[in-house]
Amino acid sequence: MRSLRLNPKPLPVANKNLLLYKMLRNFNFLIISPAIAGSGGFSKNLVPLVSKEVPKALLPVANQPVILYVLELLDQNDLKNAIVVVEGESAALLISSWISINFVDRLHVEVWSCGDCMRVVLTAPKVDNTDDIVIAVPEDVGTAGALRAIDHRLTAKDILVMSGDLVTEIPPGAVAATHRRHDAAVTAMLCPVPVSGLSESGSSSGKDKSKKTSRYNIVSLDPTKQFLLHIAAGAEVDKDVRAQKSILRAVGMMEIRSDLIDTHMYAFKRSALQDVLNQKENFQSLRRDVLPYLVRSQLRSELSSNGVQSDENSNGQNGPQDSKILLSQLLANSSTPNFHEIYALGLAGSAPIRKTHKCCVYVANKSNYCARMNSIQAFTDINRDVVGEASHLSGYTFSAQNNIIHPSAVLGSKTTVGPQCMLGEGSQMGDKSSVKKSVIGRHCRIGSNVKIVNSVVMNHVSIADGCSIQGSIICSNVQIQERAVLKDCQVGAGFVVSAGGEYKGEALAKKEKL
Repeated sequence: MRSLRLNPKPLPVANKNLLLYKMLRNFNFLIISPAIAGSGGFSKNLVPLVSKEVPKALLPVANQPVILYVLELLDQNDLKNAIVVVEGESAALLISSWISINFVDRLHVEVWSCGDCMRVVLTAPKVDNTDDIVIAVPEDVGTAGALRAIDHRLTAKDILVMSGDLVTEIPPGAVAATHRRHDAAVTAMLCPVPVSGLSESGSSSGKDKSKKTSRYNIVSLDPTKQFLLHIAAGAEVDKDVRAQKSILRAVGMMEIRSDLIDTHMYAFKRSALQDVLNQKENFQSLRRDVLPYLVRSQLRSELSSNGVQSDENSNGQNGPQDSKILLSQLLANSSTPNFHEIYALGLAGSAPIRKTHKCCVYVANKSNYCARMNSIQAFTDINRDVVGEASHLSGYTFSAQNNIIHPSAVLGSKTTVGPQCMLGEGSQMGDKSSVKKSVIGRHCRIGSNVKIVNSVVMNHVSIADGCSIQGSIICSNVQIQERAVLKDCQVGAGFVVSAGGEYKGEALAKKEKL
């Protein structure tokens, strides 16, 4: 049975409007998950949390793999036709194995090899002939390369791509509806920067966090906040913002924002995405390459099936006149025509019809939780949030003390577990120990006089008497010997912390065998 949660509450359910439901069924849903840390598709920002045994998608959030939150979001919205794309065969096997065990009532797993990559097929009970598929692609191909590798699987008119490390309550239908309403080439979901401030990289150290200047996206929106006019991220944020003159002239004014995060949830028109991937073979990243290219070229589109085009049967002699007629019809039929349509037809219909495509945005409300696990600091923040202010995402029922203590957990005399804490299945704590604002995994052994504050402790961890752990992340199967002190540290899986050792702001991990 799938019994991962204690008294699970239903997660937020999208609007069951029949038209929206039918529209979503015509999307391909892709979940893209990078493999693990190091080289070849590994997420360096999460070393030493990730390893060959623990891919990024299986890192825990409130003792559940982060990919569960994406799968639950799709499931709660009755979306069964999903493809999970994973960089690397070993990571794909681990992820598919986890899905097959924990979704056993819905999915059957079949593993087989296909060319240079391994393909894992998870066939759900038939609902409108839909299924879930996990496909491994070669490492280091990037998100754009991953989509090239599975091009033959993309058959729907539109494709919705989600990152496998996204934790949100925003239904995919909100982005899909915006995309279809505007008939866009691409629609990106942006969310406000959280109070904690998620960064592209960073540590769990409060000290480091206060000193680090976080980098976000610089985005420019049209006055209606529906269209994306410019986007820069990462190192590009430090450069001058250079907007396309043609776009600025067409829209009149733009609003430049630095308080929005690209959530890596994108809706693409399939034909537009395939055009870009075919034309730009050097593009590797959807965020760094494909999205900025589509934004830059939206008023000089090179896509084969977007924009306003002249009649193929026209001899060109009546072009300006036809353009004036189309423009007058546009103005008559719409009180607020968008700038793409007006630009395509030219000022007063005097120019030849020009080809454009639309790049739209869905800006999430501040009240909706949305975060990506793209750094060590983000890992800490999301775990804290999901047992705190965003506890409704966890699916757990919290106690009167606003915490979660598994019925099988054992607490010693005068031991306390504070609010916004979780103590996992089968874990034991000795006497006079305390846990504050922390998540403790399954089957941990915690001695007496131990203090754990603002930390995440994964599964099967042993912590001896008299230890102090603050602002740290302890990975699975770690042994922490007597009276050790850890502050703002990350301890990799299987590491042994020596008795009496004191560490501050360090990453401790076993050396990988070559």
